Amino acid sequence: MEKAKVYFTDFRTQLDVSILEKLKKLCRKAGIDSIDMKGKFVAIKMNFGERGNMAFLRPSYARAIAELVQENGGIPFLTDCNTLYAGYRRHALEHMDTANLNGFNTVTTGCQIVIADGLRGTDDVIVPVPNGEYCEEAYVGRALMDADIIISLNHFKGHELTGFGGAIKNIGMGGGSRAGKMHQHSACKPSVDQSKCRACRRCVGECGSDAISLKSGRAFIDPDICKGCGRCIGACAFDAITVPFNQVNGILNCKMAEYTAAIVNNRPQFHVSLAMDISPCCDCHCENDAPILPNIGMFASMDPVAIDQCAYDMCQKATPVDNSQLGDNLKKIDWKKNNDHFKDTNPTVDTESALAHGEKIGLGTRDYEMIVMK
Repeated sequence: MEKAKVYFTDFRTQLDVSILEKLKKLCRKAGIDSIDMKGKFVAIKMNFGERGNMAFLRPSYARAIAELVQENGGIPFLTDCNTLYAGYRRHALEHMDTANLNGFNTVTTGCQIVIADGLRGTDDVIVPVPNGEYCEEAYVGRALMDADIIISLNHFKGHELTGFGGAIKNIGMGGGSRAGKMHQHSACKPSVDQSKCRACRRCVGECGSDAISLKSGRAFIDPDICKGCGRCIGACAFDAITVPFNQVNGILNCKMAEYTAAIVNNRPQFHVSLAMDISPCCDCHCENDAPILPNIGMFASMDPVAIDQCAYDMCQKATPVDNSQLGDNLKKIDWKKNNDHFKDTNPTVDTESALAHGEKIGLGTRDYEMIVMK
């Protein structure tokens, strides 16, 4: 496979050029105009941020990408899937409210917002995984699969499980429905915290496989009958139903790469990564710690593996921020350095597996040429 091209620019601008115009120029250089978008639905996959988090990408960046799509005759919409954990994006209504509170709406972004897996996170499509080793099929938000073209707009940052979050995580994990996220995160079925259950029976009525019954006045999920659809998690108003995130991080990353391959397979794709406000953990947190690295720049590519590899490599060249989780760890006398900024931030993570497995299954290549745009 020949080298993939990754286009890069920093955040420096002149007095008469905005960052948004610079981003548009970068995307044009990377070939976004070569994609036939006329009259086609274009999904701009991104994370709207959890309530209380301030590290997520500003809506203006989404608008810039949407305008590029519209200039090429496409019909853009911003999209994400509901979360598996109990937060403010676990069903579509709270998800839309959170997006709006964080500044994402039709006025600020110039396009519609669609929660891809529907009201309860169960509106999904089963998609075959090409060359899958861990997953034969993926459970993907229906609206994401209904789109003709996929554009990933992601905030490149650290992550407490996957090491870093880039294009692969944004599409693979972010594009999974609730069942898809369960499939990636855990080898277990959901269970009920008896101390939180109020015996309201809402989960019983929502279960699609008759796996839930009331025992001793509390809900019980029969793991032998449960299909892992996740409907019960969205139905419970008391956060009593959970799934343990017990998947080994390396396997999690491989599954994430396979989900990405399933989602982009046989469709035009384009990827944009902004390495700024590089927080140590995911934008799904209701808070964000100080950045671990200085702002790096903006990346654009047709290849999700190459853009992640390039952004990762550029981050490794940066000097850690002293007053940060990374900086604090490196100051510890007994700290065993990993020579990897993301592993030195969250030492249990695996930063290699998603990239290596993505290349192995044909999602993209780690061999890239970085083209710098001033």
